[in-house]
Amino acid sequence: MKTRRKWLLGVLMFSGATFALAQGSPSQTTQSGVAQVVALDECDPATFNAAVGDGFCKNVALGAATKFNDLFKKAAAGTPDPKWDFEPDALSIRQGTILSVVDQGGEPHTFTEVQQFGGGFIPGLNAGEDAVPECSGGFANVDVAKTRILQGSEIKITDLKKGTHRFQCCIHPWMRMQVEVK
Repeated sequence: MKTRRKWLLGVLMFSGATFALAQGSPSQTTQSGVAQVVALDECDPATFNAAVGDGFCKNVALGAATKFNDLFKKAAAGTPDPKWDFEPDALSIRQGTILSVVDQGGEPHTFTEVQQFGGGFIPGLNAGEDAVPECSGGFANVDVAKTRILQGSEIKITDLKKGTHRFQCCIHPWMRMQVEVK
């Protein structure tokens, strides 16, 4: 019985340590050579697909409930939906680390590097901010199109130089992340 308790205690301690590492602070550097970033949203399939087209919102998030018109209303009021986010919001990595950006939301996003945060290419979602030059032209701009991540897909960002890098979604510009490369 004591052996079983020790084994169970060991498993619980390992699980807790693994969870703590996974929830690490943004200032931690990664040891594996890959740092994961997750794009999240909660688009409501009925309203988004009616407005944008069948299959646009794939609702991969359980309980996704942000209605199409509400997304625009919240952004216009300067209070964009906080459930549309990059996680983590900030990260510190070593030079040479690969950023693996996975879209676990219900609709497409971009992960576009910008000099300064600002608006994207859909004026109604910019909360009064001017569009940043890096987002201009939308997907007709090849540099923006290359940063698009579809639902369930991944892009990899490699060769980031030392310094501060800012990334935002050019569609939902409040989705922002800062990466410090050391």
